Amino acid sequence: MGQLEDMAMFVRIVEAGSITKAAEQLNIAKSAVSRRLKELETRLGSQLISRTTRQSHLTQAGEQYYQQVNNILNAVDTLNEQASDEPTRIEGTLKITAPLSFGLMHLNDVIDEYATQHPTLNFELDFSDRHVDLIEEGYELAIRIRELQDSSYQAKRLALIRYALCASPDYLSKMGVPETLKDLEHHEFLQYGLGKTSTLEVIDAQGKKHSHTINAKVKATNGEFLVDLAVKGHGITFIPTFIAYQKLAKGELVSILQQYELPTLSAYAVYPKNRFLSQRCRYLIDSIAERFGDNPYWDNF
Repeated sequence: MGQLEDMAMFVRIVEAGSITKAAEQLNIAKSAVSRRLKELETRLGSQLISRTTRQSHLTQAGEQYYQQVNNILNAVDTLNEQASDEPTRIEGTLKITAPLSFGLMHLNDVIDEYATQHPTLNFELDFSDRHVDLIEEGYELAIRIRELQDSSYQAKRLALIRYALCASPDYLSKMGVPETLKDLEHHEFLQYGLGKTSTLEVIDAQGKKHSHTINAKVKATNGEFLVDLAVKGHGITFIPTFIAYQKLAKGELVSILQQYELPTLSAYAVYPKNRFLSQRCRYLIDSIAERFGDNPYWDNF
């Protein structure tokens, strides 16, 4: 193995949190990873990771080496890309996690196109709404729809996520169309999430904020399930448009209280801070951002 490979292996050990987890992610023997780390430390004449039977942590030299190695690997990757006359060969395995509904409804075409462009690339896709520790579980990339607070990650904005407050025409004909927030007190709600209470916050035409506490008839963690119940006339739901857009476009759901501005979120591509970001990951992030953006196709209903 060359020095660049040893550097990449060292980065994997640091980001995985242990030699054992790095070996699992690299699919090689733990003894091989341990031996290569020891050879690297011998060659450098410095201990990079302090190891005991129970835990390990970076030494001061290891901290400095880790930061510099990330820069080197990124620079080499960029240099090779710029110097090559041939199209970049994207290969390896791209391990991604994304929210269940968003992944199933909107990433299929993205992955199809990317896989077609790069036939030697493999994918591991986890579509679920659980919180995934990227470093602990060895993921390169997460797509997350939320306000980001964890400073250990870097993020690139992919799309604006808008919401709709909507119900079926059938339900509205029976229960009446609410004209004000106060009118919502007389309606059934289908709540996205299992929180004890949910507050709907809106902004009126004068820029004033208003809030209304929702008492839900049904609570669920899956938006597609709630959209289906709303179509069947069980109540009003406050739901991301990327989930409800097809029903809204067909008129099976109707937006209400459109005089108010609803809150928005963003979809982000998230990856560990200071991690060497592979070309396969970087190109996919750019592809998703270009495809979606601030006016994603699902809002053109």
